[in-house]
Amino acid sequence: MTVHIDLAGRTALVTGSTQGIGAAIAAGLARAGARVAVNGRTAASVQQAAVALRNEVPGADVIEIDADVTSDEGAARTLDLLPTVDILINNLGIFGPTPALEIPDDEWRRYFEVNVLAGVRLTRAYLPGMMERGWGRVQYVGSDSAVVIPAEMIHYGVTKTALLGVSRGFAKAAAGTSVTVNSVLAGPTHTGGVEDFISELMGDSLPWEEAQREFMRLHRPQSLLQRLIEPEEIANMVTYLASPLASATTGAAVRVDGGYVDAIVP
Repeated sequence: MTVHIDLAGRTALVTGSTQGIGAAIAAGLARAGARVAVNGRTAASVQQAAVALRNEVPGADVIEIDADVTSDEGAARTLDLLPTVDILINNLGIFGPTPALEIPDDEWRRYFEVNVLAGVRLTRAYLPGMMERGWGRVQYVGSDSAVVIPAEMIHYGVTKTALLGVSRGFAKAAAGTSVTVNSVLAGPTHTGGVEDFISELMGDSLPWEEAQREFMRLHRPQSLLQRLIEPEEIANMVTYLASPLASATTGAAVRVDGGYVDAIVP
């Protein structure tokens, strides 16, 4: 039996999709036939990402949304450019190491604004239309850090924990409507930002492959993969959850963590 994911006729918005996991998700959805809105803060970065996506997926129907969705103004601009969506992927997020006792209030607020409230705001805007139409997918790209709070960035971990509650709560709001709401727990993933993060932790003197191995050994020893996950591997799960094949999966925290979280039950 061949499994085929067909998202033709569906429109998807992927926040923070000019690079990394977001760009891989946009490509995955486009390959499945969805019309994909690429989002970033600047017109230049969005245009560059859109060109790259069209080159990667010939014939892709790409919409460019240059808007900072962490602000009310940016969210309003997004809604003006794209009034309705069938698939909302709340991918935008920030992270970075700071000793727990040195994180100021303003930084806590910034992390909640970007990592939590941006997704809440867009879900509140787009979910009612999905419910009225009787079909839709909302996803939050979370992290293993939601359940294994990293000592070097507890503010990041706590915001990802909050997303689990947000996702479950909105899933309950959409109960019985054929709209699903889920979170995806991504494990340590190979992105440019993570390369910078690992270099900051491990130092610039080590070659990348050695630095990666040492990072996994010292800071993520629970990983059963014992390597960084590639963005396309996260995108595969997101694309599946966005499809009709995942119609019975809602209110869930689905793990793509390489076995990092040491739990039998998700």
